[in-house]
Amino acid sequence: MHKALIAALGVVLAGPALATGIDIEVAGEANGTVSIDLFEDVAPAHVAQITALAKDGAYDGVVFHRVMDGFMAQTGDVRFGREGDTSGRAGMGGSDLPDLKAEFSDLPFDRGVVGMARSQSPDSANSQFFIMFEPGHFLNGQYTVIGKVTAGMEVVDAIKRGQGQSGAVPGKPDVMTSVTVTE
Repeated sequence: MHKALIAALGVVLAGPALATGIDIEVAGEANGTVSIDLFEDVAPAHVAQITALAKDGAYDGVVFHRVMDGFMAQTGDVRFGREGDTSGRAGMGGSDLPDLKAEFSDLPFDRGVVGMARSQSPDSANSQFFIMFEPGHFLNGQYTVIGKVTAGMEVVDAIKRGQGQSGAVPGKPDVMTSVTVTE
């Protein structure tokens, strides 16, 4: 009896782990769903923070505030990046959760890869993240990779572009109307 129980437990424990992801509903110039597989084995602290914020609804109504053609689309400022916020501070905030210690890996920043935004300090990522339009290998080992788009890259490609060197989006930026955790 014990051998059968141990064998059954071994199968359960050795089975595939539940994959965590997020689905982002985007509205604006881009409309649709972007599905992202989160790499909890590569960046467990970052994935835990992103999923906690998503479960709390913190990302709902947050705009893509920095979008650079041929590079990336950045979002996730839950403090100053809300749709309709006219403070001009989008991209300067984070969440009430603590900043994260870098979890750099050898995964390259290819098209569709999702990375955590940060300030000059490698240990300053908090809530903001970006999705790559094109490879950006100069970011490799400098920013934490947290996932990859698995569906909806055409929606990412349609996100309203920003202007100038900062990629600030003028007028009405595209918005994450809802972000839900998937497993």
